[in-house]
Parts: sequence; structure tokens; C-alpha cells
Amino acid sequence: MPSMSRRTVNLVYGLALGLSALSPLQVLAQAQNRQNPDGEWRYQSADAWGTRYSPANQVNASNFANLEVAWVFRGDNFGPALEDQMKATPQYIDGVIYTVQGHRRTVVAMDPASGETLWTYREPTTTRWERSMRQNYGKGVAYGEIEGRGVIFYTSPAFFLHALDAKTGKHVENFGGQVPLPGFPETGVVDLIPDLVADWEPWQNWDQPYDPDYGIPRELGFITSSSPPIVVNGVVVVGNSAEQGYNQTRIENVPGDILAYDARSGAFKWKFHVIPRPGEVGHETWLNDAWRWTGDVSSWAPMSADYQRGLVYIPTNPPTIDYFNGFRPGDNLFGTSVIALNVQTGQRAWHFQTVHSDQWNYDLPNVPIITDLRVDGRQIPAVIQTTKTGIIFAFNRETGQPIWPIEEVPVLQTEVPGNWSAATQPIPTRPEPFEPLGLPESDVIDFTPQLKAEAMAMLSRYRVGNPFMPRLYADQNTGFEDNIRCYGGLNITNPATLDPTTGILYVPSSRGCSGGSVTPGIESDDPDNPATTGTTIAQWVAGPGGGLPRVQGLPAWKPPYNRVSAYDMNTGERIWWVPIGEASEDIRNHPALQGVDMSRFGGGGNSIQMVAGDLLYTTEGSNGPPVLNAWNKRTGAHVGEIEIPGSGEYGMMTYMHDGQQTIVVQVGSPARLVALRLPE
Repeated sequence: MPSMSRRTVNLVYGLALGLSALSPLQVLAQAQNRQNPDGEWRYQSADAWGTRYSPANQVNASNFANLEVAWVFRGDNFGPALEDQMKATPQYIDGVIYTVQGHRRTVVAMDPASGETLWTYREPTTTRWERSMRQNYGKGVAYGEIEGRGVIFYTSPAFFLHALDAKTGKHVENFGGQVPLPGFPETGVVDLIPDLVADWEPWQNWDQPYDPDYGIPRELGFITSSSPPIVVNGVVVVGNSAEQGYNQTRIENVPGDILAYDARSGAFKWKFHVIPRPGEVGHETWLNDAWRWTGDVSSWAPMSADYQRGLVYIPTNPPTIDYFNGFRPGDNLFGTSVIALNVQTGQRAWHFQTVHSDQWNYDLPNVPIITDLRVDGRQIPAVIQTTKTGIIFAFNRETGQPIWPIEEVPVLQTEVPGNWSAATQPIPTRPEPFEPLGLPESDVIDFTPQLKAEAMAMLSRYRVGNPFMPRLYADQNTGFEDNIRCYGGLNITNPATLDPTTGILYVPSSRGCSGGSVTPGIESDDPDNPATTGTTIAQWVAGPGGGLPRVQGLPAWKPPYNRVSAYDMNTGERIWWVPIGEASEDIRNHPALQGVDMSRFGGGGNSIQMVAGDLLYTTEGSNGPPVLNAWNKRTGAHVGEIEIPGSGEYGMMTYMHDGQQTIVVQVGSPARLVALRLPE
């Protein structure tokens, strides 16, 4: 159990208590729009809106402490990669739990009462599966109904789309076509690669036949998948993923265009070019011919949808080579952007680029979260994008108009020879970021005058700024040891949650300050590394990392080191925050901190969280104590804490089955799903 006491820091006094709940009719309308029947968890992020919210309230403040372990599911039975962490959030749909597990991304259907396996499906071995760098990154499945029949859709590491009968696990008849490879069924599968590359110039110029076992030729690029598709109004929308940009050394790759298929037949419907072609919006942001042969822009994080408006919301990542842009100058739309697409046609409704010319690996890791807000007396259909930098972007989800002004702020320019950087970056005027951008003197540790003096002396050796400080190259003479970026955001492992009945957004964060450099590509390129798709070695690639030294073993910035913050998105104000985890032993025992109140320090990694009923549930981070906490979702008052079999990691969910609420938490070492339930 954590030794520190639980304290909520209220930043806007009385506001959390003064929030007005939605009327019953509004709540019912929202539930219908979210496409998630009460008590279910039909989407990777709970509902079509991506909220990670459930109205289930059988577990409440009065009985939370009575939760017991009902069953445990061992993920490492599906492959050694699950020893430490699962990637998929389970989904409860029409009386069955569905998830994907392991290197094979095996689809598993489970009994929600006992955790017993009902059926599984594992795709046959292919060379393109063996080549996939995202084998164990499947985050869940998609669900749709065809003439009343439940269908599970999922994308594999080899980049096939499968349609399985939800009750039996058998492939759906008359969906897709025959894959000419051993072990594949006669129906129920779509090979996604031909539709992806059909109108792509490098493939059209390739003079060899398509090999469905190998996939895209390595000289051109590689594609896989990470997050599940989403089914919207009879259309299956498919995202994709590539090798992480910081592992790449060559500039050619395939663009991760967004694909869409008819949910009934598997027939191809449309494709959206994430790297615009001539005549398309955004083509002018590619200042040379890089649009012809580079790629890697994709939607590896989950998607969300507004069924009423027929819009699907796509978060994307940067183009090829995360830390160098010289071969692809320009803002590079639609890299690191939110895109709203008409689900029937694939036409762009609107977009917003959250990072211009992304050279920091600031891909959008979280689903765009949909909600309805009331801002300054106006009802606004909203979509909220949380980020790795901790910057929160909020838009009218119908028009793309920012809810609060977003300013283009000048940023320090790159000094790496041959590179290119954008002159400004977008910063919203509100809400405030999870953690401060940069490290002003007021945030430097001052537990003692000596610590403050040592910290300031250390910081004088570095050029410290916001998340958009440019990387340096080895031996670059700037007068500083490194450029340091200070901020605190979230990643896919710690997604945000939002309560649509109040408009409160809950986000985990931990402040950090990092540096790092680029290094000549010729020195880093390994032709035998599967990440080296393409043929042309980049001038610069990711080099050694760096950061700020500690000061007498302490971070240079003041605590909290880990926390969860609550934002009222109707006002854009942070209304309270609570610490996550506890200070590490070296901090607790530091002689300069003896007698210091550490109850608000936090530490030990970011939490995972969800909202169910009146409670916000959080864990203590991957390094924190193995406990599950409950908080009053409006005030942040601590409700209780229970022990769980391991430290919470990646995700949690809840469902109602046979009149009982179950809470499922993913824990690590080894990776397991732990189901918690009140005693009978």
C-alpha cells in the first residue's frame, strides 16, 4: 500500500461541485449517439466517441472496497511478447468478451462470467507477418451487425482484414475474396495491400508481380496495422501503421492511406490520401517531390466516429524519419493531424495539423474524443485531441473550428545542415497543457537554497525550451551542451478518458525534459535491419538521446512527478488534480527532503483510468504499488484503494453481465487480465 496520504488539489474552487448534470433525455440521446448500449464496452475506447466511460454504477463509493478477484486471464499463453504488457483493451459485446492477444494477434472470445475461452482464431503464417514490426500491437477488434448478425472485424499484423461471426468465430460467408495462400479460408478475408498501393506511383512503376505472401517490396516500404478498424453506418474504416520513424534510416516508404470497405460484402469503397497528390488539399505543403516516394503517415492510434453526422475522426503520425525533414521540406500535411472524413465517400470534411513538419515523434497517440459541450452559453458538438506534448486541442467536430483560439507561436529553427523546420507551431490559448511547456525558474526545485543554486548552474549549460526545440548534431557548437524540450503528455499506454455527462476530461501526465541528437544516416544504416525499407539513406537519422542531469539525485523540476488532472472542457479549466504513485525510495530518503510533505509528489509511472458511474478509477503506474484507486469524479475526493495482483498497465474496462458489474484491469509481469467483482 502507498505510504503517502491521498490529497486532491482543487485549482478552481467550487467549480467541480457546481457542474450541472445533463438531463435524463440528454443522457439517453448521448448514449444512443455513442453507439454503446448501457453495460457494454463495444469499442476499443468503450464507445464510438472514444470516451472510456461507462454509466455502470453497481460499484460505487459505498462498496468499492469490497471488490474481489473473480477471474484472471493469462495473456502469455498466446506468446512470449505478452510477458510484460498487453496491448489490447477487451470489449464486452452482446454477452461475450472479445480481445486480441500475442504475436499472432489471435482473436479470443471469452465467457464474461468466468473468463473461459469460447473460441479463438489465429491467422496462418505469412512472410509479411514475420516481417511485421507491430505483431503484438493489436489494440482490439471492431464490431458491426449485418442483417442482425454480429460480426467481429479485425486487422492482422500482416495487413489482412478479417470478418468473423461473433458467436462462432467462423469467417463470414460472401465477405471479401479468396486469399491465394495456404491455410486461409475461402471467404471472410480482404487482402488490404492491393487497394492501398493500386494508385501509388512507386508501385505502378514496379516491374514485378505482386506476392501476397511477401507483401510490399522492401525497396518501396512496409505496412502493418496497430489499432482496430471502426465500423460506421455500414462502412469498415481501416487505419494502418509502419515501423517507428526513429528506427528508419531510408527515406522511401508507403503512405498509410485510410481505406474503407462495405461491411456487408467487403467490397472496396474509398481511399483517403494521407500524403496529398497534385490538386488535393495540402499538396502545396510538400515542397519537393517527396510526396511521390516517401510515406509513413498513417493512423496507428484508434479512431472515433459521429454516427449522426456520418463523420469518422482520424489521428495521424509524422512522415518517414521522425527527426529529420530535409528530404521532405514543408509542413507535410496530413502528418500529425486530426482529419474528419465523410464515412460514405472518404471526402475530407476538415482537418487540423497539431504539429507542422513533425521532427520529434509527436504522433497523435490517443483517439479523438467526442463529446457535447456548453461553452459560453453555446451548445457545441466537440472533438478533443490529447497529445504526447500535453497540449489539448478542442474543435467543433462538425466544422473543425477551434473552440478556443489557437495561436501560431514562433519556434527555434533547426541548425542541422540540410534540414528544414516550420517557423511556427500551433498552441491553444486554452486549456492549459497537462504540464508546463519549458522549465521557467519558478518551476526549478528549491527545497534548499543549495539545491536551487546547483539546479540553476546546471540549467545554464543547456538551452531549455518548449517541446519544439530542434535536435542538434554531434559536435555542433551552439555554446550549450544540448537543446532540451520540457513538457508532459500521454501515450497510447495511458489514454485519456472523458465523462460525457459532465464534460470533464481526465488525463495522466508526468513532466519530463529530454534532449537528443541526429547522426549521419550512413553511419547508422544496417541493410539487414527490417526497419530499413526503401533504398536511399537519409542524410541524418535519430542519434543518441539525452536529457537534464539530476541535481543531487533529484529531478530539476518541482513535483508532482506523476498525476491525473481533471479539466472541465465546458470552460477549458483544470479543476483539480491528484498525485499518482509515490515518490521513489531515493527521493523519500534524500537528506535534503527530510520533513518535507511528499503526499503530493506522485511518481512511479503514469496511471491508466476510466470513468464508471460516479467514480474515476486509476492505477498507480507501471512502477507504482499494485493497487486500484477510486475517486469522486467531480471533486477528486479519494474514495478508496484495493490491492490487485499486479501493477496496472495499458487499459481497463467495465461491463454489466447477468446483473453484475465487472471491472477488468490489465496488469503486468506477467501480463494478465484481472476481473474484479462485488461478492455475491
